Amino acid sequence: MQYSLLPQESSNLLPFHGEVYFYPDFFSLKEADLYFETLQEGLAWQQEPIWMFGKQIFQPRLTALYGDPKVPYGYSGIAMQAQPFTKELETIKQRLQEFTQHEFTHVLCNYYRDGQDSMGWHRDNEAVLGQNPKIASITFGASRSFQLRPYTEKEPKLNLELSHGSLLLMAGASQHHWEHQLPKTKKVQQPRINLTFRKLLG
Repeated sequence: MQYSLLPQESSNLLPFHGEVYFYPDFFSLKEADLYFETLQEGLAWQQEPIWMFGKQIFQPRLTALYGDPKVPYGYSGIAMQAQPFTKELETIKQRLQEFTQHEFTHVLCNYYRDGQDSMGWHRDNEAVLGQNPKIASITFGASRSFQLRPYTEKEPKLNLELSHGSLLLMAGASQHHWEHQLPKTKKVQQPRINLTFRKLLG
């Protein structure tokens, strides 16, 4: 896939089987600051319970789902009902679609209150996402270390710092062969908002 709408260049970060591209300055600092403040205050954040190892626990982060209300989305035992896109989320979605030449129907929003909020190893491979989903991940707020590793071998582990205003795009067979996480860290005290745009087949 070629990107020509922005002056940034990014090559595939994965050594084999899949595609991951990183654009550190997808949004200007002024835009990123404004979006962080607006989304922090304006989204319907909540802490959802999930099932892990036969036990129900609360996710170590806050979440919100926006998109077509008629198409639900679920993972780890959660059935989420989407709310209509806010003005800001719709604007971001349109910019992403122009840049990637790909349609996105929903955005799963994550609010990490500090470095103790996290997300464990997983793949975005639910059937509703299709065979080779494109996941566009935008960061506003604190930089956090994002890790990838092969799903079967577990090595090598790749580390990528997701910075304020950046875009990470996972595509191709990446969700088949790779898993990813956002680990806990004591070094980060500030909050981070992560928008993960995806297309649900419905």
